[in-house]
Amino acid sequence: MREVEVSQFVAAPPTVVARVLTPRAVVAAEGSFDVREIATDGPDDETLVRAGRRGLSIVFAFEEQVDGVRYVQREGPLDELTTTITYRSENEGTRLTARSELSVGPSLVERAAAWKRRGELKRALRTLAEEC
Repeated sequence: MREVEVSQFVAAPPTVVARVLTPRAVVAAEGSFDVREIATDGPDDETLVRAGRRGLSIVFAFEEQVDGVRYVQREGPLDELTTTITYRSENEGTRLTARSELSVGPSLVERAAAWKRRGELKRALRTLAEEC
């Protein structure tokens, strides 16, 4: 299991940032998959997002948190993937932090997957910050 964390300052208040953190916006901001379907009738009040690209399909289960969102890969290429994006007030703006835990098999493969995931999270925070 690998853990990846990135953060970024956003020059917008937390209320604005909270409105941007929708399941569709988060998956699109990562840049690896196109959102294909969203269902709001998942178990435990989860929002299910089916996304994909070039023959690869993935399903994320999103749940709102008090200070952000948490999503888990339900179907997809990794053994496990859990991501939390949180926000908190900081210096007349907001600090966004994205943290992923992932597992994908052999150590070298997992290291490469963590490197790729870090890039996705950086891109996501940068894109979400621009939307604020």
